[in-house]
Amino acid sequence: MKDTFGQSVSITLAGESHGAGIVAVLSGMAPGIPVDEDFIAAQLTKRRPAGAISTSRREGDKFEILSGVFNGFTTGTSIAIIIRNENTKSKDYSEIAATARPGHADYTAECKYHGFQDYRGGGHFSGRITAGIVAAGAICISALAKKGIKIGTHIAECAGIPDRKFEDTENEIDFLNEKLFAVLDEKAGEKMEEAILAAKNEQDSVGGILETAITGVPAGIGEPYFDGIESQLAHILFSIPAVKGVEFGAGFGFAEMRGSEANDPLRIDENGRIFTKTNNNGGINGGISNGMPITFRCAIKPTPSISLEQETVDFKKAENKNFVITGRHDPAIIHRARVVVDSAAAIVLCDILAQRFGTDWLR
Repeated sequence: MKDTFGQSVSITLAGESHGAGIVAVLSGMAPGIPVDEDFIAAQLTKRRPAGAISTSRREGDKFEILSGVFNGFTTGTSIAIIIRNENTKSKDYSEIAATARPGHADYTAECKYHGFQDYRGGGHFSGRITAGIVAAGAICISALAKKGIKIGTHIAECAGIPDRKFEDTENEIDFLNEKLFAVLDEKAGEKMEEAILAAKNEQDSVGGILETAITGVPAGIGEPYFDGIESQLAHILFSIPAVKGVEFGAGFGFAEMRGSEANDPLRIDENGRIFTKTNNNGGINGGISNGMPITFRCAIKPTPSISLEQETVDFKKAENKNFVITGRHDPAIIHRARVVVDSAAAIVLCDILAQRFGTDWLR
């Protein structure tokens, strides 16, 4: 199993939903980078469930940095972080160990691991594993911020309800990063939360779209052919369990455009800075940054664990069956996933920038 991502700066993940805990190892960070444990905790809070729109499984997400940080700074060696699981109810899963929950990886895990997998709470396939991405990503986000690079994500759409688009991107990133339910239009956010609660009351779930903007990335970053920015970002974004689609800039909207609409006209300002008047390409041409904000969108599927009766199979008995999922589940995970997307993007950018300028550039 491939559990490490990255070349110069890399992350390794281990753990299961109902195991002892989640482990993240961040390697390749330069020595001397400040590590703010309060910021890591704040980022983990954004991922944790809160209120009626989230699962009732509430983990404290108390983390411990085992190595790689001394006196508040990175040492240059691997940073190992553990987040222990404390609030598990594994008996909720013991009766369905051989039942393939629709939308989950239960059946595919059985095919790959031949019954030896930890099925409790989805095991290694659970969104619980993303806590490690957020903890490690927080260190990367802080390092990038010191270099003037900002990352922010909003819920562009949830249950068919749209948020407004980015307008003043850099300032709006700061605004979003202070919010637990990350929307640009508060009224749209209220409607989204109402729709999530409505789905919950109907024993169902909803999905949506996250839109991310990254500012401050210098032009010329990216390693084509196979390691362009889009390739690297898509690679890590698709490791987030709920992500089923990724598009950059106008994305699939290009299919409806003519070249005269799709092309981004280039200009140069009085300071000699080259920019584009539009940003349909999402700040990337040929897999390389062009200095404009990098923008992408992720489709987040509805939470597969719902309380309605569903058709499935018992793969041990080779029988069809109907069943109802019990336990504690989210009616939507999109509001919790946005900080995971930010964190994953930060890890990729640190890796790409370190390859371009060397690891010490991040210090």
